[in-house]
Amino acid sequence: MASRRSFLAGLLATGLAPQASWADLGCPSFLAAGQQNDGSFVLAGLTSRGDILFRCPLPDRGHAASAHPKRPEIVAFARRPGRFAQVINCRDGAPLARLDPPNGHHFYGHGCFSSDGTRLYTTENDYVNSRGVVGIWDTTNGYQRIGSFSSGGIGPHDILLRNDAPGLVIANGGIQTHPRSGRAKLNLKTMRPNLSYTDLNGSVQDQVVLPLDLHQNSIRHLAIHTSGTLAFAMQWQGEPGAGVPITGLHLSGTAPQLLAEDDPRVRNLQGYGGSIGFSADGKQVAVTSPRGGVAQIMDAVSGDLLYEHQLPDVCGLATGESGFVVTTGKGQVAALSGPDISPLSQSDMRWDNHLIPLTRGEL
Repeated sequence: MASRRSFLAGLLATGLAPQASWADLGCPSFLAAGQQNDGSFVLAGLTSRGDILFRCPLPDRGHAASAHPKRPEIVAFARRPGRFAQVINCRDGAPLARLDPPNGHHFYGHGCFSSDGTRLYTTENDYVNSRGVVGIWDTTNGYQRIGSFSSGGIGPHDILLRNDAPGLVIANGGIQTHPRSGRAKLNLKTMRPNLSYTDLNGSVQDQVVLPLDLHQNSIRHLAIHTSGTLAFAMQWQGEPGAGVPITGLHLSGTAPQLLAEDDPRVRNLQGYGGSIGFSADGKQVAVTSPRGGVAQIMDAVSGDLLYEHQLPDVCGLATGESGFVVTTGKGQVAALSGPDISPLSQSDMRWDNHLIPLTRGEL
């Protein structure tokens, strides 16, 4: 009887080999960028228990990543104002392509695939014209850029595929920047962040702007539940210690709901929402703050702040089996369930901003 290796070799020769999938890599549950002890940067695949399945080299510090819905490929995005987005074959860590934005643009650290995986959408700063842009890339042709459209605002950061209708939702943080000024914020007095809902061609279908007294609350990060409800995390750019709400919920066509806005513990976030996520049942929303060293869990119906966990340099956050999973810059992966915190793993990694979940469709 032919060996499995020779059988697969025969399939490859005839072009009938099964397409590689995430299962070939042990079905990772999460992706996370980080820095190793030797100073090098990687993007790692993690199990649900926080164990590292693979590490893929990055050319510089990463921010977030997006997983192809069918193939074991990831696109790792540079931290703003970086200009690289690295497409990586997770089977061997080999770079498949490097995405470079057009002259006068830089990436903003996030992107998302279309549901069939044929398109990639990237948030970008057209700093020459001080406008936000979404780039469109054809993944079936070597990730060639095939177009772009306005993000509907300034400083687009996070972007997600909608669950409730065909299209995208974009977090326009409202902050004008320019590479020659580093990470300086150039328009804090006039900034107006928004949530923009567009179709896949960029036509704006709905847009949410915060009240004027919160115009300096930059909308940065997003999570979406299967119901279509969107959670958003903000970063306050006004006077320190203002105690403004840092998290909100929105369903297209309705008014946004700000969470825990009267709870004094909101100040413990120090005006900074690092990552946001839903519990699996959608009844709770969590937000992290590396500045405050806390993760807070809120009721998604009442908006009440239910639990607060102290975790130094916590930022990465994703849905867990019975609550949430978080990562820290100290190499810790932990599970949060109600008032309980359970350490899952400890490594030499300095985990960066985000913990990216892989859905069942991607596995």
